Amino acid sequence: MNSRTVEISVLFFAKAREIVGKPSDTLLIESPVTHKQLLEQIVIKYSLQDIQNQIILSVNERFWQPNDIIYLNSGDEIAVIPPLSGG
Repeated sequence: MNSRTVEISVLFFAKAREIVGKPSDTLLIESPVTHKQLLEQIVIKYSLQDIQNQIILSVNERFWQPNDIIYLNSGDEIAVIPPLSGG
């Protein structure tokens, strides 16, 4: 399986946006990658350790399981969605 580096867009919502301090960023990442590896790299790069166990990631508006292998392409969008609070 050949890997390649792609540039993806990372979109931050709710608490993740507060922690990161901006609504989006671009990230260079190796593809393919497992959902779990993708989450780990985003948590480390953007210092999201405090909420890492509650984060949901979607890739191009699709949700994945931790061991799923994701074949990313340049321009793909990753949404970092922490739990929503409020009432």
